[in-house]
Amino acid sequence: MKPIVQISLDLTNIDEALETAAMAMRAGVDWLEAGTPLILAEGLHGVRKLREAFPGIPIVADLKTMDGGYLEAEMMAKAGATHVVVMARAHAETIKCVVQAGKDFGAKVMGDNMVCPDMVAGAKFLEDLGCDYVIHHIGYDERRGIAAAGHRMPSPLDQLKEVVAAVDIPVQAVGGLSLEQAIQCPQYGAPLVVLGAPLTIDADSFKTASGDLESSLRMICEAIHSQETVIPSKS
Repeated sequence: MKPIVQISLDLTNIDEALETAAMAMRAGVDWLEAGTPLILAEGLHGVRKLREAFPGIPIVADLKTMDGGYLEAEMMAKAGATHVVVMARAHAETIKCVVQAGKDFGAKVMGDNMVCPDMVAGAKFLEDLGCDYVIHHIGYDERRGIAAAGHRMPSPLDQLKEVVAAVDIPVQAVGGLSLEQAIQCPQYGAPLVVLGAPLTIDADSFKTASGDLESSLRMICEAIHSQETVIPSKS
């Protein structure tokens, strides 16, 4: 699979999200993500606005679904989302419901292994239940809390190769990656590269990062798109 660049619109205002999305499209980004802050602030309205503005572009709705899976996935798919996110820590029946709704309404399902006791087993669990992608995710609060306590901040790169080797579906690494680390993800076998906070979105204010972001994004996209995904050998 050729690398894909996704921008996470972790914003709280649809107008700013639309402006940032347009800039990202000009820079060469492939997928748009209605991040969780945008979903909370704007809901279905925000996804519909993104779909109206960007017909034909994949849109990920980062719902982080834990219950009521069928309805949540159905609503977002009907609003224009092409991908929805369910958590591995949800009940297996919830994940199955999201997968079924995805089939019924034409959306792909991304399963998120955040806070799984065994991240590799969590990824495999999601694949076994029918998810189309795995999001290997170290959470925002977890990273910041551990760092504030004076310990090394965990990174999704710590186990990324093991997660990729455990599943046969595409993997995305999320959570505090530096720009250099994000660009390297295809070399770990993870072709879905997501750019969000703090790379393109200010991690404290949840607003678009300052500076010449479009030029920076263009260079990032070129660096990612020029790679081939390295598939690790299965153990």
